[in-house]
Amino acid sequence: MSSPDGAVETPVRSDPAADAPSPSPATSRQRRLLTGIAATIVCRGVGVVTPIVLLPVTLADLGPDLYGLWAAVGALTAMAAFADLGLGNGLMTKLAPCYAAGDAVRARRYISSAYLLLTGITVATLLVLWSVSPLVPWSVIFNVPDGAIGRHAGPIALTCLTVFLINIPLSLVVRVQFAYQQVAQSNLWQASGALLALPLVLTAVHLDLPPAAVVAATVLGPVLTNLLNSWWVYGRRLRQLRPGLRAVDRDATREVLGLGALFLVLTIVMSVASNIDALVIAHVRELSEVTDFAVAARLFAQLGVLISLVNVPLWPANGDALARGELAWVRRTTRRMTLVSALTAVVLGAGLVVAGGPLLAAWVGLHLDGGSWLLVGLAVWWVLLATASPCFMVQNAAGIIRPQLIGWTIYLIVSIPLKWYGALRFGVAAVPIVGAAAYLVTVVPGALYGYRAVYVRRADATEAKR
Repeated sequence: MSSPDGAVETPVRSDPAADAPSPSPATSRQRRLLTGIAATIVCRGVGVVTPIVLLPVTLADLGPDLYGLWAAVGALTAMAAFADLGLGNGLMTKLAPCYAAGDAVRARRYISSAYLLLTGITVATLLVLWSVSPLVPWSVIFNVPDGAIGRHAGPIALTCLTVFLINIPLSLVVRVQFAYQQVAQSNLWQASGALLALPLVLTAVHLDLPPAAVVAATVLGPVLTNLLNSWWVYGRRLRQLRPGLRAVDRDATREVLGLGALFLVLTIVMSVASNIDALVIAHVRELSEVTDFAVAARLFAQLGVLISLVNVPLWPANGDALARGELAWVRRTTRRMTLVSALTAVVLGAGLVVAGGPLLAAWVGLHLDGGSWLLVGLAVWWVLLATASPCFMVQNAAGIIRPQLIGWTIYLIVSIPLKWYGALRFGVAAVPIVGAAAYLVTVVPGALYGYRAVYVRRADATEAKR
């Protein structure tokens, strides 16, 4: 073929890759979800190995009583997870539709408002904490006898609470990454935080630093990595979402606070209900028995964190799908993840039941009293949580919080006296067994009801648009 000036034109061949249709949002979402889950499994392996490696080091350095004290303090900080007012969860729910619509302006308003609120809360709380700390009877709170052990209660508690509070606003970057379906990148940063604990703890032990410094070394890793992660996300990866005072918006603040309030109440109830075991045992049994429970629970907690990290990416993915009206994708994915979560918990839980006792005896020299039943109870507890988790991820994405809140509230009211009596009458092993039974009859029904409520609401909304 010739051009008007007589030159011969070379036929232009189309690029098959350019002509190929772009993957659908559902396909892209599925790919990101699977990639995120795969990265979670790999990175969680790092998170599992690190505490196991550090366990004999910290237990030998602190001793059973101080380690039990640290476990009790850790339960207190875990129950203080409500300190972010539910804003982290509310932010992730609000950002998912922004990601689906490509609305970076509104997303930046949500992010900036959340950072301003949480930074103010953190500064104010730290000032109060350090001001009243000398007046707080820490040894009484943790049932620690006066003397060499009791004098460490205040410094250890203050260290854990301070690091925890500082990490509240810094951890918002994880919510942003999850909402924008950058789960793999976020997990890599969190794995780096777990690895960072190794040199910090080994250095603290080698230098024979005080117990509070050893504890600080174990918890500082996430703070440092969240700080670096924030610089990377807002400075390089997602610059359009960089928080700033000028982007703070009154309406966005009100929306995040409104949804966050529901998550706040839910988080308070869940945190107290899930982490009160060590405190109950500390007041009913000896501190050495708290150590038995805490060490076994920490071993199983790695399974719990894996289950959580595998399922949490469903939250923003479901939010994206619900915003696009893709209910079939949500239903199909939830069924699959329920099966995967349950089977994973059963297989790994059974392995820990069989190998947990010998592993703890060989690794840290700890021989559990009634250890078999304790391990079985912990395994059953995490199997139930794994099975219900995908249903909760759908509800969280839709902002339907009340059904699970009612279930957890009933669980809290019922389980605490039963755990107290079980520990007093039958020993430490009764605590997780009682908790699992109570969870089955209180929280699971709420999970199923709330899951169905999401589809009813979305179906009604779709019908109203027609």
